[in-house]
Amino acid sequence: MAVLKWLSICLTLFCQGTAASTPCNWTQFRLGKLNDVSIDLLSDMGGLFPLKCAEENVELFPEDVYKNTEGEDFSVVALEAMRYVDQLYNNSLTSVTWNKTKLKLFQNVIYRQVQNLELCVVGGVWKSSGDGGSVTLKTYFNKLNTVLKDKEHSACAWEIVRKEIRENLVQFKKFIDSRVKP
Repeated sequence: MAVLKWLSICLTLFCQGTAASTPCNWTQFRLGKLNDVSIDLLSDMGGLFPLKCAEENVELFPEDVYKNTEGEDFSVVALEAMRYVDQLYNNSLTSVTWNKTKLKLFQNVIYRQVQNLELCVVGGVWKSSGDGGSVTLKTYFNKLNTVLKDKEHSACAWEIVRKEIRENLVQFKKFIDSRVKP
């Protein structure tokens, strides 16, 4: 009886380990496509960076933000990044002059990515309290929130955030391409 119990435990652990190491099919086939849609929507909804905001512009994006996550689970890092973007775009957007339909589409695409990544990361490894694994990513998004607060969610503050998030998603695309096997 003890042998059967031991065998059952070993089989369960083996199956869980195999399931955990198998990449989520959704990240393999859909995440990159939805990320491309997000980049396009960000570009299209507001057009070029306004000249009136040029003096307020800041460069915040650290080029190595996703390189610092090499030892971490791909789906967890992707979920963390998309949750930060989702949270950021759930702030007050009353001052923006963007195409509202494209803004809503962008928010929906980001939300869809979060929902699907949560299914990949069974059990919600990343808590909504902001305890994500990447300190660099967390710091970056905290800086974006600070820009919004310091500039009182002005139109120019949102243009800076839009530009930064677009750059983030371009780098995220490179991260996806480097981690997802065709």
